[in-house]
Amino acid sequence: MTADELVAAGYGWEVADAPELHDGLNLADLAHAVELADRGILTGAARTALLGALLDLAALPAAAVDYDPAHGEVYDAREHHLALRIGDHAGWLRAGRTRREAVRTAFRLRVRSQVLDLVAAAADLAAVLARRAGEHVETLMPDYTYLQQAQPTTFGHYLLSFADPVLRDAGRLLFELAHVDASPAGSGAANGSRILDDRDGTARLLGFGHAIEHTRDAMWQTDPFVHVVAAATTLLVGQDKLAEDLEIFASAEFGFVDLAEAHSRPSILMPQKRNPYALTVVRGSAGVALGRLTGTLAVVKTPSARSDNLIYLYGEIPRTLDLAVRVTALTTGVVGSLTPDPARMEAALDLGFTAAADLAELLMSRFGADYRTAHRVVQRAVRSGSLSADAVAAAAASVVGTEWRLPDDELAAMTDARALVASRTALGGAAPAAMAPMLDRVRGEAAALRSDVDDRRAAVHAAETALRARATALAGR
Repeated sequence: MTADELVAAGYGWEVADAPELHDGLNLADLAHAVELADRGILTGAARTALLGALLDLAALPAAAVDYDPAHGEVYDAREHHLALRIGDHAGWLRAGRTRREAVRTAFRLRVRSQVLDLVAAAADLAAVLARRAGEHVETLMPDYTYLQQAQPTTFGHYLLSFADPVLRDAGRLLFELAHVDASPAGSGAANGSRILDDRDGTARLLGFGHAIEHTRDAMWQTDPFVHVVAAATTLLVGQDKLAEDLEIFASAEFGFVDLAEAHSRPSILMPQKRNPYALTVVRGSAGVALGRLTGTLAVVKTPSARSDNLIYLYGEIPRTLDLAVRVTALTTGVVGSLTPDPARMEAALDLGFTAAADLAELLMSRFGADYRTAHRVVQRAVRSGSLSADAVAAAAASVVGTEWRLPDDELAAMTDARALVASRTALGGAAPAAMAPMLDRVRGEAAALRSDVDDRRAAVHAAETALRARATALAGR
């Protein structure tokens, strides 16, 4: 008789995550029963009864199954469900397999699906960033470092800077998917079973890319899941950076952008006030993911072959990935619907001296001075409050003892923000000519990611459909 406190603290924890594992366990159990039947181990009435009961179980939502911790953890609760319907025939499902193997397999199936969903969401975000950036390749604005005006740029160049981090995280997720999309089936507790020796065949039944080679590693490895959570977290942290910027840019003091009403909510006290609630959700979710990443690392820090503490991750990791998918879709919606104010952005350039670095470079080349000296001259002119020809000449006289005077038309061209942006034609620059290939590349990579996800989903669906069909035939239905 299991102690009530163990049921509450142990089995209760595992069973609470049954909805996350239910569909994967249905597939893992079907594949195991099909393999037993194909090997001639599961025959006759037992085969018909067990496969039929598993098909019926797979048709039920998790809420309709008696996942009660009083029956044990998730595997035992399912076995209880089956035993009530087919009696001792349910016991055949234990042949050649541990309960942890079944749950590990189900967990991988769940995470595989979610990683594909997250890559698709990331691809959509990169695509919308490219679309909005393309719309604003000539929308001037100051770029900022430390929230101080730095150099003139465009809103399109600013937005596109967030696309490559998204694509890199999507690439990391796909790389780790190759390790997640690997079957532990047939590994047993550590060294497999002599009655089931075609582990590659079971992997194919479940649509896995391959079987994990070393049986002990197959059973106890945790690093792919850590890396998936890490990639999902960095994806959200990148979105947090954008959300924090947009929260500032949407303020009355900046007024660079307006969030769509659908992504805001009004203050119930102050009639004039709409809060950028969607951005708060993005920022808060990044913090949640950071905490869960730390928790994941703490959980997997364990001696080898003793990762039963993965019970604390069977729900946490799927919930983290689900959060990442939903938040990435939210960020995509925010970016896709926000309304920039080009006039306000361009006007902000008049508040600073974003041409100062270019002016220092001109003085360096024109008057043969080192850049540090030219920098000091421009810095002195900025402190005087003007970059006029007279202000620059007076600053030079103060710093080097000689007036450096530039023609008014040349100085005007050097301090024209649009001309300066147009001059940034080198790789990665903000000039429209430099932006065009970057936009094309981001669009292409996002589309390729989407296509890859679609292909992988189709392959998984085909394998699962074939598995159900084989189980149905063996059940005589």
